[in-house]
Amino acid sequence: MIVSNPDFFSPFTTDTLLEIRTSGKQKMPHLNVMTGIDKKICREPMKVSKLGLEGDWHDLTFHGGPDKAILGYCSAHYADWKATHPSSAGKFVPGGFGENFVTAHMNERNVCIGDIISVGKEVVLQVSLPRQPCYKLNHRFAIKDFAPTTYNSSRTGWYYRVLKEGTVEMGDELKLVERGWPDWTIERVQQYLHREKDNLEMNEKLAGIDALGEESRGMFRGRVAKAKKKAAPKVEPTWRDFKVTERKMETPRIVSLTLETTDLNTSLDKELLGAHARLKLPNGLLRTYSIAGGDEAGVGMGNKFQLGIALDENSRGGSQYIHDKVKVGDILPVSNISTDFNPKFSASNHLFIVGGIGITAFLPMMEAMAGINWSVQLHYAVRSADDIPFKSRVHSFDETVIYDKSKGERMDIAKVIETRPWGSHVYVCGPTRLMKAAKAAVTAAGLAEDEVHYEAFSADNTGDPFEVEIANKGGRVLKVDGDESLLEALRREVEDLASSCEVGNCGTCKVTLKSGRVEHRGTALCSADQNDGMLACVSRGIGKIVIEV
Repeated sequence: MIVSNPDFFSPFTTDTLLEIRTSGKQKMPHLNVMTGIDKKICREPMKVSKLGLEGDWHDLTFHGGPDKAILGYCSAHYADWKATHPSSAGKFVPGGFGENFVTAHMNERNVCIGDIISVGKEVVLQVSLPRQPCYKLNHRFAIKDFAPTTYNSSRTGWYYRVLKEGTVEMGDELKLVERGWPDWTIERVQQYLHREKDNLEMNEKLAGIDALGEESRGMFRGRVAKAKKKAAPKVEPTWRDFKVTERKMETPRIVSLTLETTDLNTSLDKELLGAHARLKLPNGLLRTYSIAGGDEAGVGMGNKFQLGIALDENSRGGSQYIHDKVKVGDILPVSNISTDFNPKFSASNHLFIVGGIGITAFLPMMEAMAGINWSVQLHYAVRSADDIPFKSRVHSFDETVIYDKSKGERMDIAKVIETRPWGSHVYVCGPTRLMKAAKAAVTAAGLAEDEVHYEAFSADNTGDPFEVEIANKGGRVLKVDGDESLLEALRREVEDLASSCEVGNCGTCKVTLKSGRVEHRGTALCSADQNDGMLACVSRGIGKIVIEV
């Protein structure tokens, strides 16, 4: 039943259970991913337990569990979706969003978190969470970034937890029994969950609502903690000692090191996927490397992390020193473990194009994605099969294609990108030649900037000398030689400017550009950001520029 011209703000006290839907485990079309979204009508009475409807399969990565036992959705939304997305109109029918309970009046504007609702004669439910739609909605309706559209317009549906088990059937009455949080409709919760994320007052209030499920409540608590940390006085970058606890030759030219903090009272952030670590070597050199793994299956870092370091044929002393001199038991100072790697949560598929040691930039991220049932494809070019580091981890992904140069195998990057599955986000890391080929293929395919992530593992930061005036340091003028970066010049003459990757990927070393022309390098800044900013690690001024640090 689809209602014409519904009043979504009309108060809810009772409604009718129009349909009950469940599904088994099924493969999503064109993806190597299982789903339970395609739910069918149940015309017989259905048992309800604490974990939901009998026989209903949940992908427990994001769905299911006591806080997500049953998904409700308002069928009146489907008329609006048909009008705004006519190309997918045939799919906008009750059950389209994978809901268990179909109702016509209850919706995100008149249902509140914590509402206690009776269903029929036996079952009692409590509204626990707004539905957090994932990429599977995009794929189901073949609409890019449809999931964000649903939550930005508060038409996602909501979850129930089961307070009293029993049996339900189509036609049962849903009745509001108790409303403990009348100010917090699903729509209002989503206002601060998605649209006003930085409202600290509201984040604190929502973190204190007992009836709100842990998925959202934990997110609000995390924001509060992050805001308080950000408001604290800025601490200068510090160096912490790490001991080399394991050394292994992954291949004849790639060594892995496991480093563990000597201060066990301080743990590392467990969420730093795609992170870099800056090392101070005993020979005085500073080098930055991608973190390839940590405490928890290569993802969370806890008190230790792992690096994979290839011996550079043109080493200036960094990789050569590590390969020749660093041993188990050595202490290495480490600073600036950080990341700005944000995976595209709304993508249907995650396509990784990688060459050589570039695998270390993405391996923890890929494992995390595969672990939560995301579709991951890896195309990996290597010198030979013997030159694959972390081999068992690389081969653990369902869709991995290895290109062995020693056998004459070559990755056709243009073809890989042209034939990518619908809704793919592309990630690229490798030597300069691979990066250039990928950028050309991406341009030819018409991908937008936000559909691709580039991660260089080397950078050319040399060029013509230039002058830089630092406006907020008394107008001090520095000369940047042709064989040094702006970052190196600033550290030599002014201060230890924060940085992380130092190859133009992360944006940590961004400085404000006040005037002058810049040769922009690196991938961390989009075109708009380059108007008033530059990456000190790789970008270069032309003539004289004025900046603030």
